[in-house]
This record gives sequence, C-alpha cells and structure tokens, in this order.
Amino acid sequence: MNKPLSRDLVVRAPKVLLHEHLDGGLRPQTLVELARDCGYGELPTQDPQALAEWFARGADRGSLTLYLEGFRHTIALMQTAQALERVAFEFVEDMAQDGVVYAEVRFAPHFHTQGGLGLDGVMEAVTRGLQRGMAQYPVCVGLIVCAMRNLSSMLSMQMAELAVAWRSRGCVGFDLAGEEAGHPAKHHIDAFQLAKRMNFSITIHAGESFGPESIWQALQYCGAHRIGHGTRLIEDMVIHEGRVLSMGPLAQYVLDHRVPIEICLSSNIHTGAAPSLAEHPFPHYFRKGFRVTLNTDNRLMSRTTMTDEYLLAAQHFGLGLDALEKLAINGMKSAFAHYDERCAIIFNAIKPGYARLRAQ
Repeated sequence: MNKPLSRDLVVRAPKVLLHEHLDGGLRPQTLVELARDCGYGELPTQDPQALAEWFARGADRGSLTLYLEGFRHTIALMQTAQALERVAFEFVEDMAQDGVVYAEVRFAPHFHTQGGLGLDGVMEAVTRGLQRGMAQYPVCVGLIVCAMRNLSSMLSMQMAELAVAWRSRGCVGFDLAGEEAGHPAKHHIDAFQLAKRMNFSITIHAGESFGPESIWQALQYCGAHRIGHGTRLIEDMVIHEGRVLSMGPLAQYVLDHRVPIEICLSSNIHTGAAPSLAEHPFPHYFRKGFRVTLNTDNRLMSRTTMTDEYLLAAQHFGLGLDALEKLAINGMKSAFAHYDERCAIIFNAIKPGYARLRAQ
C-alpha cells in the first residue's frame, strides 16, 4: 500500500502539462483588473474569490456546452496585446509555482481579434508573454494553435497556416477543439493535411463528448499524434470487475502505437465526459499501459492545478510517487518539444527531482 502523498510533496514533484487552454486558466484577480482597465461591466462580481466560485459552479454542470459558457468573459478580456501578454506571462509564473517543468498551452487566436489586433499581433503578444515568463522561471513552454470544429474549414486552414508560420517562434502544435457531436474532425481534413505536409505536430480533442468514432477520425483521417481527453475510448474495451478483458481494434491501435492520451480528471467530471471519478477510465488505461498523461484543461473553470490533478490520481486510484513520475515521463515523451529537449528535461529535471523526493 502506497503511503499517502502530502500536498507539499506533490507541489515539489516535477510535472508536465500538455493540455491547458490559455483562456481557461486566468487568475480571478487578473480578470477583475482587466475588466476594470477596459470598462468591461459584465463580470458577475468584482470580488476575486466570489468570481472563482462563480466560474467553478458554472463549469460543474455535467455538460460541455454549459462548461464553455464562462469563456465569453475570459475571451472578452483578452482582446489587447497588453492583456494577452499578461495572461501568457502569468501562465508561466503559475506553472513555476506549481512545480511544472514543461507545459504546452493552447488557444484559438481568431477569438482575440475583436479589438483590432490581427492574427500575427495576437501571436506576437502571447509569445512575448511566454518568452518573458521563461526568461524569469525554470519552465519550458510550447504554444498550440486551436481551430474550432463548429467553424469553417477555411478558418481551420488559416489557423494551421498560422501555427506553421510561427513554429520558429514557439508554436509547437495544431489542435482542433469544440463540440464533437455534429462537427466531425474530417470536415477539417485540409488543415490537417497541410500540418502533416509541413511535418508539424497535431493533437485533437476527441472522445470527450462523442464516442470512439471521433477518436478514430482524429487518428486515421487527420493524423493526430495525441488525443485530447479520449475518455470514450473505454467503449472499445470490455471491462469486468475492474479488469480489461479485451480490446477492440481502435483501443489496441492506441495502445500498440503509443498514442498519448491527454487526460483531464476534474474537467472530465465537470463536462460529463465521465460520470464520476470512480467511473473514470484513467485507472484502466494506466494499468493496461496506455501512454496516459494528466492535465488541467482549464484551471479557472475547473478550479484546479497540476498538483490537484496529481493528488486526485494519488488519492482515488492509489498512485504513489513512482506512478506520478511515470505520468510526468509519459507527458515529456509525448511533448511536442524537440527530442533532445525532451530527453534533457527527463534526465536533468524529472528523474533527479523524483529521486530527491524519494530520498526525503
């Protein structure tokens, strides 16, 4: 039996975050200040603590559509270069305080052009904030550009072109986000074919609010290198008394080809992707050897941190320090950083960090 892990120890454990939305992780205090600075009067409260509770209540309603409602406020307040740079810098600062050694953060740049910024201006502001944060804190960060399933394939192509154009300035990947039902990934296949032709990295939200067919399309039509969420992959597996008895061809493919799954425990409960922690597929994936990673998704909406997600896994699924180290290494192996950078962080930060914690 693993000894219960303390919060202090887990905070200090080196962690890797691959799935977090820039517009879903703002500090409540920052939202209040940005709203005051630009005269935005639609926040439900000016009290940061009450605002944090409001976002958390709004997100925890068992529906992805309802979960996404709060984003209208965060996006509205991220329409200037100064605001975008601040939010990006604070993201890096928050990662450092949470023991994260490598992080990838994603956003949809076209959502941030309502105040007059062009797409390159949006990217410039965000990357400037990330670079300033990395200069100050020992965290490596990559940026991922999102297209949206419910918007046009032409816009997705524009986002793919933007992501590739910024690859030498910190953009490491291309993503497709948004409601899956009624918006198949293959409708955006031209954008993904461009990304593949340009040897670019692809992750796709799939198997969160729709079944295994969504994951299959993401992999076999669109060439995804990672799957965001992937909770519904469990439907291609036979589980009996807590054990995986057999797997269908899709689950077997994901396992055999080491396709990383970006699990977000708290968010998956809040959106209804999993009915409860007790019924979450994470422990089945982990025990069977899938390359699972743990992530926060939206720290503001789900009122979580990487420390919280690691503690959830430890407390509910019996994971000890060795298992948390494996999750961090899984994350780093799956990162869209270059191979030499991935190896350096594993051997210079993650492994020594966990060795020190064991010695203590």
